[in-house]
Amino acid sequence: MKGLLFAAGAVVALMAPGLARAETSCADFPKQILPHAEVTAASRETSGDKVLCKVSVTSRPTKDSEIGIEVWIPLNSDWNGRFVQLGNGGFAGSINSGFLRRVASQGYAVAGTDNGHRAIGTSASWALGHPEKLVDYGWRSLKETTDVAKALIRVQKAGGPRQSYFMGCSDGGREALMEAQRFPADFDGIVAGAPANYMSLLFANGAAQQQALAKPGAYLDKAALETLQAGALKDCGGESYIRDPAACRFDPKSLICKPGQTSGCLTPAQAGAAAAIYAGRRDPRNGRIPLRGISPGGEALGGGWPAWITGPDQARNSQAAGYQFSSNAFKYFAFGDPSFDFLKLDMGAQVDRAKARMGPIIDSDDPNLAAFKKRGGKLIQYHGWNDPAIPAASSIAYYEDVRRTMGDTSGFYRMYLVPGMLHCGGGNGPSNVDWLATLDAWVVDKKAPGPLTATGVGSSSGTQLLCPYPGVARREGDAWSCKAGKR
Repeated sequence: MKGLLFAAGAVVALMAPGLARAETSCADFPKQILPHAEVTAASRETSGDKVLCKVSVTSRPTKDSEIGIEVWIPLNSDWNGRFVQLGNGGFAGSINSGFLRRVASQGYAVAGTDNGHRAIGTSASWALGHPEKLVDYGWRSLKETTDVAKALIRVQKAGGPRQSYFMGCSDGGREALMEAQRFPADFDGIVAGAPANYMSLLFANGAAQQQALAKPGAYLDKAALETLQAGALKDCGGESYIRDPAACRFDPKSLICKPGQTSGCLTPAQAGAAAAIYAGRRDPRNGRIPLRGISPGGEALGGGWPAWITGPDQARNSQAAGYQFSSNAFKYFAFGDPSFDFLKLDMGAQVDRAKARMGPIIDSDDPNLAAFKKRGGKLIQYHGWNDPAIPAASSIAYYEDVRRTMGDTSGFYRMYLVPGMLHCGGGNGPSNVDWLATLDAWVVDKKAPGPLTATGVGSSSGTQLLCPYPGVARREGDAWSCKAGKR
């Protein structure tokens, strides 16, 4: 609470009459005095015919904090009056300046953060012995970025932004839901893509996946993944991707080799590993599955299971992104032990202890969005059905939890599940949607999103109809329409 009050105080200070003047020169930003933060650089940038001001800030809300922030502000008449804060990905550790530039060139004031540390890839060693940095990663850097960005925009533009949006996918989706839950007054609209909001449970699922693959003869090589994908597509529609994954009941045990069969089939151990990955971690104490596993249909695709679960081959299994994220999380977030081996993790009590330690900081699973709804906020969530990193079932679980908690959510919350899409994009299903424009139309024009058309390129060229959950796209002659689906 003290940190939240301190951050709020920073905004009040920046809004003082002495600072609130319009069209401050970009070169003058380093002169601004910020509580527990400083502008370290400011420069005029161009993107096409747009002139932008890039402002770099370092915020230190605690003695162990060093949060990097970038704010890009279109100058003169190039600004559309809107602010967008972009979420980060994975364990963060850097700022995607190129992405910020692209969004700013569309007329938005935009901000992003490194979440409070410098890191490469899937490493979480930065959290060892630095509990405040874990808090910065979990949620505090988000609030610092929001408050600093809005205040600097007010310094540059009289009146500040008319609308404020947050948009992110993966960890950025986790951050998006964190904003709706912890800071409901900060954004008029939020887009949460493939949110890792059950993050501590996702790490447990990752550990369970690797334990399943580590059993004798269970590793799923390229041929096994191709067999799984072909079998799932055949059983659940026969196209290049599964149109109605919720109705798919694919059982990998149906692919176990028959006597004399040596190809196009699985060993019993491989079928068991695949079944475990589809199902999700099972608690050995009661047999329950707290978070469902990966949906079938995209096992062998580039960006699919080899990238996230199996690695390129058995010798390089540990290179899989999911392997690294889960291993690092248990070492540095949960237990503070660089030698901890998650292949020996107890899937019951030990997972509970890990969740109790890191969950309150990194999870954004609170289903009570009443405050966000009351302030008029709008939330759009989307998720690829063939996401190999974060199961689409986790988005369904959160949506249903919110509905049970709040009743009818259609006035402020819509979710779309995208058939054939991998993690945040890619896959065999057309998946491109301008989510920001869709959100803007809902907030500004009061145009609630209904069925949307996703487009694609390459192997996923063409279009497909996306229906608000729980709707399902059904073909009627040559046309598609949304029909009621099962919850």
